[in-house]
Amino acid sequence: MIKDKELKDILKTRFTQAAHAMWGKDLTDLTKNESYQSLSRVIRQYISENWVKTNKYYLDHKEKQVYYFSIEFLLGRLLNSNLINMNFKQICEEAFKELNMDLNVVLDEEPDAGLGNGGLGRLAACFIDSMAALGLPGHGCGIRYKYGLFEQKIVNNYQVEIPDNWLKEGFAWEFRKTDKAIEVRFEGNAYMEKQKNGKLKAIHKDYTSVTAIPYDVPIVGYRNKTVNTLRLWNAEVNKDFSDYGLLSHEQQQAKMHYKHNVQKITKYLYPDDSSYEGRRLRLIQEYFFVSAGLQSIVRHYRKKGMKLVDFADNIAIHINDTHPAVGVAELMRILIDEADMEWAEAWKITVGTMAYTNHTILPEALEKWPIDMFKSLLPRIYMIIEEINRRLLDDVRERYDDDEHMIQELSILQDGQVHMARLAVVGSHSVNGVAQIHSDILKSHTMHDFNTYYPGKFNNKTNGITHRRWLIGANPELAALIDDAISTKWHKRPERLIDLLKYSKDKAFTSQVEKIKSKRKQDLAKYIKEHNNLVVDPNSIFDIQIKRIHSYKRQIMNLLHIMDLYNRLKENPKLDIVPHTFIFGGKAAPGYHVAKETIKLINTVAELVNNDKSIHNKIKIVFMENYGVSLGEILFPAADISEQISTASKEASGTGNMKFMMNGAITLGTLDGANVEISQAVGPENCVIFGLRAEEVLNYYASGSYSVWDVYNNNSRVRTVLEQLVNGYFVNENEEFRDLYDYLLNSNDEFFVLKDFEAYAKAHLEIVKRYQNRSAWLTSSVINIAHSGKFSSDRTIEEYAKDIWKINPVLIP
Repeated sequence: MIKDKELKDILKTRFTQAAHAMWGKDLTDLTKNESYQSLSRVIRQYISENWVKTNKYYLDHKEKQVYYFSIEFLLGRLLNSNLINMNFKQICEEAFKELNMDLNVVLDEEPDAGLGNGGLGRLAACFIDSMAALGLPGHGCGIRYKYGLFEQKIVNNYQVEIPDNWLKEGFAWEFRKTDKAIEVRFEGNAYMEKQKNGKLKAIHKDYTSVTAIPYDVPIVGYRNKTVNTLRLWNAEVNKDFSDYGLLSHEQQQAKMHYKHNVQKITKYLYPDDSSYEGRRLRLIQEYFFVSAGLQSIVRHYRKKGMKLVDFADNIAIHINDTHPAVGVAELMRILIDEADMEWAEAWKITVGTMAYTNHTILPEALEKWPIDMFKSLLPRIYMIIEEINRRLLDDVRERYDDDEHMIQELSILQDGQVHMARLAVVGSHSVNGVAQIHSDILKSHTMHDFNTYYPGKFNNKTNGITHRRWLIGANPELAALIDDAISTKWHKRPERLIDLLKYSKDKAFTSQVEKIKSKRKQDLAKYIKEHNNLVVDPNSIFDIQIKRIHSYKRQIMNLLHIMDLYNRLKENPKLDIVPHTFIFGGKAAPGYHVAKETIKLINTVAELVNNDKSIHNKIKIVFMENYGVSLGEILFPAADISEQISTASKEASGTGNMKFMMNGAITLGTLDGANVEISQAVGPENCVIFGLRAEEVLNYYASGSYSVWDVYNNNSRVRTVLEQLVNGYFVNENEEFRDLYDYLLNSNDEFFVLKDFEAYAKAHLEIVKRYQNRSAWLTSSVINIAHSGKFSSDRTIEEYAKDIWKINPVLIP
């Protein structure tokens, strides 16, 4: 075994050699980016050795493998997490110190990979991390986007979107595999043709062909030898179209048009879907990576001489939300058209292979495609979906005696649209929600009829986060303190964090927790000064809400409460309140007007409040530009209060709540998503819960008995802050925020912002009161950390592995 000193010397030598080979420079002349690229090259070499061994072991031992299909993988930076997982971080720090270099400066050079947007993508990243950490043979499959969602800039208080060119310096962790290219077909004509033997054969002619090239990214397990694979597909021009030769002008134009359309497929994460063409491009993206991924898996499987009849026993395909749901029909196409299987056998294999995770309760958010669009773009796939639906409805009619309600609710093709969530449910052997309340609502409301039709198919798998990134990586001092208290066993068994409970009232321990929190708040205050040119007091309460800007997440309720608090301070500047720093972060979809107006309102109110000396800095408001994983690693450890205030019954789970909890913040939230299970774990004395319950919200929707005007007319504080949106109080232009005003009142406050306002205000008073009792607050903080192990993605993935995928850990020698 190599000793630490020897390994350190090897790292120094390899780093120096890499720098010389890549840049032809002495170490003292390297730029920060060149240093980052050089170190990444060295670490890649170490990773590759175990990567090759892992893949060989899986094949030699015919291990059942899982492929997790997701349109997003929000990875964040990989160098730091790879060093931690390989147990190289400390040695690398020492090696760099001896080279008169700062490792942290080098780590900061890595861009966040633009492969995801929010919770869905970050969950997928945590899951593949946990699979590798647990030694499970599980891989990811997605798209290699040239540009991420967008880089967010705040200009004149507005969100401005600019391209996120995250690949401009290349991606240090990818391996291009041209020999693994796959052909994906779109458009054309598909029909059934009778063969000489009397059988029908599918014919697909005059199609457009796109070449899918895989770029593989190694996913490193935590202090084991497992290295799994994230395969990202890039769309490239078919080689038959790459030679222009002696072509006419019209032929050259046609080829240029084809090239442009191909390059668009993997150019942007989430193209603007406000237009028909944008929606069509999204569907192209989904089929592109699903078809490439499934073809690759089946081709590799068959190449190894394994029997397709046993496919479901050896392969598990997981559909992360509805985006990859077309995989149900694509696997059927491969088995029937390419492997010449009969329908019944192919269907049994498909259902046995596929599993589906639902991520939304909102029926309107379940993905649907116009039949005309779908049929013209994917003619053979549409034929297969028609047949799946025909067979399904034949059974429904027989079982339910032609019950028209059941026929409509279960039909995959309904009202001129292809319902992708329904396809995913029908074509999978398991359907799970991502928090207990979410799963219960799916079964009782959103997918009630499917739950009736498929008893036992629906189950719950509460989401989790990887503690390796969100605690060990993001908050190393806190992780070290925990190590000293309860040993490092929690690194591999995060449920052992519960052992911290015995320290929750230990003053020596809690005082150290407080010191670390203070340091994290100072770090964030420094970041805010550098990036926002705003001085905030690290001794104030850091109250943080960071997540995608959306009406149901109710950032606007948070802000209306801040406006009310400001009004009270203006009335009485001597009002005794604990100084607060309210921090927001998140992106609004470019076409989501209300969300973008919410961002503008936050920044507009911040401009007034932050410059008002009469309130003596008792309130500061900060909007963190371009929120992403790396910024989250600064924000989560610095939070005192975790704002989790979505309308009850709307948030499937949430994972930000878990990241805050793991770093000792106290949850201020509704009983929605995983907040329910967090509150059950820590108890009511260690979180603050307010507002309508899910059943109350659903009853209001069903009865239509809620009137926003009752709140408006009977609550003067609510009325005042609403009128301030349109009376010029915050800006000279009276009608500046008329759209938000009308949205809240004229849409009858669809997410109960005003209905919950008074309860929210009282909850704030309660949590501030608790904050002032420092001993009790620190005890609550430690109790939250102790219970956070339950919300590790390791626990979630162990449940998936045991209950859905039927796979076991593999020890790579």
